Amino acid sequence: MTDITPEIQFDDFLKVDIRVGTVVEAVDFPQARKPAYKLKIDFGDAIGVKKSSAQITVHYKPEDLVGRQVMAVVNFPPRQIGPFMSEVLTLGYDDGEGNIVLAKVDKSVPNGSRLH
Repeated sequence: MTDITPEIQFDDFLKVDIRVGTVVEAVDFPQARKPAYKLKIDFGDAIGVKKSSAQITVHYKPEDLVGRQVMAVVNFPPRQIGPFMSEVLTLGYDDGEGNIVLAKVDKSVPNGSRLH
């Protein structure tokens, strides 16, 4: 189990913009150092479709991800991952064996909805 990080103020939490989007494309990313997929995620009209690299290959297949709502941080600066520019950080949890399980909402919400 990971130690709890230092306490933050509520305003610090408000700086992290976590939104829901729907995966519209998921493909293998063979150039990544660790197994990963390249995702395109639709966050609605205000944010649009953004790209993300996600190391989620143990629990998910690309065809199972399309149409699925995921959560992502949308206000980090883009990050170059090999030849791919990742624009958002797709969120998930360690399954206890180092593999990522996606964070998700339990009911469908509009793309672009912000975590409160």
